[in-house]
Parts: sequence; C-alpha cells; structure tokens
Amino acid sequence: MAILKFRGELMRIIREWFYQNHFIEFDAPILTPAPLYDDKTAMSINVHNENVYLTQCAGFYLEAAAHAFERVFNMGPSFRGEESRSKRHLMEYWHIKAEIAFGNREDIIALVENIIAYITRECQTKCKNILNILGIEICTDGLKSPFPRITYEDATTYLQNNGYDAYFGRGISTAEEEELSKLYDSPFWIVGIPRAVEPFPYVVDQSDTRVTMVADLIASNGCGELLGVAEKIHSLNMLKERMQEKNKFEDARYKFVKEVHQAGCVPHIAFGMGLERLIRWLLNLPHVRDAIPFPRVVRRNIAP
Repeated sequence: MAILKFRGELMRIIREWFYQNHFIEFDAPILTPAPLYDDKTAMSINVHNENVYLTQCAGFYLEAAAHAFERVFNMGPSFRGEESRSKRHLMEYWHIKAEIAFGNREDIIALVENIIAYITRECQTKCKNILNILGIEICTDGLKSPFPRITYEDATTYLQNNGYDAYFGRGISTAEEEELSKLYDSPFWIVGIPRAVEPFPYVVDQSDTRVTMVADLIASNGCGELLGVAEKIHSLNMLKERMQEKNKFEDARYKFVKEVHQAGCVPHIAFGMGLERLIRWLLNLPHVRDAIPFPRVVRRNIAP
C-alpha cells in the first residue's frame, strides 16, 4: 500500500513539473497500426478484422502533436511482446513520454536532468510519511547532475576488456549496464547509440554516421536503463534513408509518419521513461513488478 501511495504521489509530482514547464498533456491512442520496433516485439490484436497493435510508444502521435503545441507529454500504458525476464521489464507498464519542437540532444539531456532533480527533491519533502512506513530513505543520486557521460563505443571497449561479450552494433545487456554503473556514483549517460540498434525516427550523427543522436540514462545502484532521449528526424531525406534501413519505407502503415514530416516538420526532441523503473530506482525495490498493481510479467498467467 505504501509503495502504491508513493506511485500516486510521484505521478502527481511529475505532472506538476510538466505543467510548471508549459507542457500540454496529450492523450495518444492505445491502438496503433504501426509499431515502433519490429512487429514481433509488439502485442497484436484483431479489431473488426483489422490487425493492429497495443502501443509500444506514443512517439509517433506526440511527434505530430508537438508541431501544433510545441511542448507535449503523455503518461499512459505501453506494451511489449518480447520475452525478457530481467528485473526491469514488464509486458505492460506506464510510460512517461514528452516531445518538444525545436531543440537538440543537449537540450533534452538538460531537461531530463532537471526533471529528475525536481522529482527527487519533491519526493524527499512530500513523501516523508510514506518513506517512514517503508523504513527507507529515497535515492538522492538524481541530485548529482550534470550526470557523467560515456560513449557507446567506449562502453563496449571497457566491457570487452572486462570479460564481456560486448561488441559495436549490439545492445548493452542488463548485466553489462550493472558493470558500467560501478564506474560512477550517480546516474550516467551512454551517448551515441548505433543506428543498427535504434529504430528509425532518430537523427543520425553527422560526425559519425554509424551512430544516432540518442542517449540512454543508466540509473545508479545497478538499476539499469532508466530512460532514453533523442533528437528526432525532421529531414525527409534522412527519414527515407532510415526507414529503408528498417524496411518500413514502403510499408503503408507508416504513411501517417511520412505525412507528418512533409508538413513543415521542424527539429524536435523527445524522452521516454518507464514509471515503474523510476519507482524501483527511487525506492531501491528488488523488481519493477513491486512498483505496479497487478503486474503483467513474461511467462506468467494474466490473472486476476
């Protein structure tokens, strides 16, 4: 009960920060014809004989909304179909997403560091009774911004030198994130994620076209990836190149995405954070399933 009370208060604090910083809450659809990642990672359902998916990410819709409102956010459920039994994965979880027109990766990194610090301070003062019930102190590592950074390439080299089977072009595993976190006493950024790893909407780094203008924030205390930030593509030529890489350019389901970019698209930035991962990190919980009522975990029956 105390954890769920904390969850409710945390959601109020997050919304408070967004409202103070002139964001508009935008309700994105749960049903979508076009998954962000591969079809096999999404949960498919049949609606009136049409095959669609439960949302993996509100990004396509927030991207359109940001061009009308400039600063938008969404807090709602997301669904992932791929199997993962790590301590930070659920099949159904709550996603905090924001999109901003006009900005670059440095802007979105600064914004995220600001909101993490705000959340930490507010939880310290407004959740004292809850924390007393739990008998814990909230993690305050989020106050140690600006957070250190390591490039993806340097991270994989370090992991290789320490006995891990890491190589350029593969995602960094949970165990590898835990190993990297030993280097820092705060959250840290991994910047320059390869284009082979990231989905198509993210800008390619023109100084190193192997990688994207994306950064992942890795939580302290071995809690793994907390969130990701990115510069989003606004160039039609780059969009076509990236969609062709991912075999999506001729896919009619993504027509809407192309149309958004044809209608005066501007440089824009975004971040996405799992609410349960944030709660787990702040309260030092053993698993994200402890941060949500009625957790939906891989290979467990959906019950009740």
